[in-house]
Amino acid sequence: MQNTQKKHIRKSSSFILCIVLIVAMALFATGCSGGTFGGTASGSGQETAVQTNGAVLGEGNTQFTFTIIDKEGGETQLEIHTDKETVGDALAELGLISGEESEYGLYVQTVNGITVDYDKDGVYWAFYINGEYAPTGVDSTAITEGDSYSFKVE
Repeated sequence: MQNTQKKHIRKSSSFILCIVLIVAMALFATGCSGGTFGGTASGSGQETAVQTNGAVLGEGNTQFTFTIIDKEGGETQLEIHTDKETVGDALAELGLISGEESEYGLYVQTVNGITVDYDKDGVYWAFYINGEYAPTGVDSTAITEGDSYSFKVE
């Protein structure tokens, strides 16, 4: 009789363990499906947004135009309003960009929900100011009223 009880306890324990593992895997899979590479915009904890052409975003006294040019050359132009000091802070606050911090600043990997991986695809997000390749990173570029900023897959 004691052997039967041990077998029953082992079966019950195995069953409970399986259920716990299934629930943990389901929660993990759900937590990873944010539509972004990591779900955050430069550590802000905000998910990357997907905006359509012509959207007006944010609140603040400073306004600039932000354009996203994808791999196929499709353009999405947005009007950004902010009180942030840098382009990177303004775009991250709105969930438009995300990436990894590096020794050179924010390495942008996702823009408007589109993630590119240089190691995998050989392309990256290039940052432009008024149509010219930017000499500074997005997180160190001060916003100038009326300027236009863009990211283009290259």
